[in-house]
Amino acid sequence: MQIGKRAARTMRQWDDAERRPSPGDHARHGGARGAVPTSRRSAALAIAAIAVAGGLAACGPSTDAGLATDTPTPSSTEVTTSGAIPSVDSGPPLPADARVQSLSDLPTERTQDCNPLETLRPDPAAEPKDLVPQIYERGRLIVGLDQGSNLFSFRDPVSGELEGFDVDLAREIARDIFGDPSRVEFRSLTSAERINALANHRVDVVVKSMSITCDRKKQVRFSAPYFSANQRLLTLRGSDITSLSDLTNKRVCVAQGTTSSARLAQEAKNLTVLTVNTWADCLVAIQQGQVDAVTTDDAILAGMVAQDPNLQIIGESFQTEPYGVGIAKDTPALSTDGLARQVNSTLERIRNDGTWRRMYNRWLAPYSSNAVMPSPEYVDSEDPSQASATASSSAAPSSSAPTSAAPSESSNVPTSTTRGGTR
Repeated sequence: MQIGKRAARTMRQWDDAERRPSPGDHARHGGARGAVPTSRRSAALAIAAIAVAGGLAACGPSTDAGLATDTPTPSSTEVTTSGAIPSVDSGPPLPADARVQSLSDLPTERTQDCNPLETLRPDPAAEPKDLVPQIYERGRLIVGLDQGSNLFSFRDPVSGELEGFDVDLAREIARDIFGDPSRVEFRSLTSAERINALANHRVDVVVKSMSITCDRKKQVRFSAPYFSANQRLLTLRGSDITSLSDLTNKRVCVAQGTTSSARLAQEAKNLTVLTVNTWADCLVAIQQGQVDAVTTDDAILAGMVAQDPNLQIIGESFQTEPYGVGIAKDTPALSTDGLARQVNSTLERIRNDGTWRRMYNRWLAPYSSNAVMPSPEYVDSEDPSQASATASSSAAPSSSAPTSAAPSESSNVPTSTTRGGTR
């Protein structure tokens, strides 16, 4: 804002000069010493106003910040052929890496060609050191999750620690392996990074509201379901949107790499989609008026409503979403059967000893009606035909420890247990 400062100096210089009038000025103004000539004072104000306006324009945000490089930026009055969200000269930039898309740009969801809920039966007689020897020897469980999904996994603004339903579940898995729930290393992932993080062994498990589907089971394996959600819509209170059919010509936010975007492509017509990295980005987008609605699971939307009471969840459910713990597929060099059985053993325990209910009451009860843990569907061995065609060609390490350095967004958090309290 150097121009603004120069404008202020110009005003002071004008004032100093005008307080020292020339003899001619003294005579023209009837001898009133120090009088300010009106014409010169007005000129100073005009120059300062122009300078300040120019400075503000120079300091303002770019209207195309956050847009994909191959997406043209429309003017404030134009709409692109794909129905892109018009830019507003004075508005905030879109979230980082956001993409404005049409429905035809979204991935489509394939028909379920398996029983997605089948998973390996837990082995109560086996010891963790036998089921997951590499993790046991390492001394900590490496977990991929989100840092911005309120109620499920988010950073407490006071303590800086990760908290939420998914965080507590990860700690329960560590408790059963090590006898200590704090022996967890958390690494932050976006929704689109979850499968690659497992395939590349950057993490042992993903606990990130990850829906179990047949498409995903061709790339990773899942635990038994630990929560069941329903896809719905989020709008501002007072919005004229009351159902999916009201989204025509509207703007909707989804997170990249989620089943929510695929289902939206099947169910909706004639709308513009803003695809972002995280659901926290969608929250900001709807608060800033950049979209008219957000669609994802009601449990995630409930976390947004808890943060902003001006939002509301509306409409009927148009998709059921069972959440499972994501685990890497078997490879010739590494079997993950033991890890799947270990995680399912933890899920059985928290179902039977009341831990799941306590977790639900702490985080989700005020905002969710899905108060029952889904039932498991166990098998003694999984169908090898579901294995990924590329699983055997992946660079499998000799242990389940990640072999590559943690990504830049990864972060380790304090190993103390989470604080109590109901959200």
